[in-house]
Amino acid sequence: LMGGRIAEELFLNLMSTGAGNDIERATELARKMVCEWGMSDLGPLTFGKKEEQIFLGREIAQHRDYSEATAIQIDEEVRKMVSAGYATAKGILSENRDTLVNIAKALIEREVLDASEIKMLVEGTDLPPFKPLSPKPDDGVQQVIKPEPGRVPTKGGERPATA
Repeated sequence: LMGGRIAEELFLNLMSTGAGNDIERATELARKMVCEWGMSDLGPLTFGKKEEQIFLGREIAQHRDYSEATAIQIDEEVRKMVSAGYATAKGILSENRDTLVNIAKALIEREVLDASEIKMLVEGTDLPPFKPLSPKPDDGVQQVIKPEPGRVPTKGGERPATA
């Protein structure tokens, strides 16, 4: 989830607001891991009872059923998870910097890469030369197509095959 933020930091030496949603989602996921799924050093416990309220639509309120000390521990666990994920992602992107640069260059040239092309770049194999689609020459004359009754329009003016 933090790849965009880390890439900005590694390649552009800046941090923009563009990765704000990534940070929010990573924090939300870590909080669920701690408070709802019991996936932390606090043990297999849930913290905060969900209460559904109906007022101008459906809202879900979080009832805090734990102490301030537990809230501090929850925040520490969430911070540890997000920081560990950030460090892991930064390590992976740093170790594979050359591959990322090659993928970025290929995307600039081709705009789209399929799975086999990405696999080639990750494996360190050069892509075959790019052959851009050449546009059809424009003679400056536009043809107006008028629909004919009882005829189904098709791509390229072809007639549909009979069944």
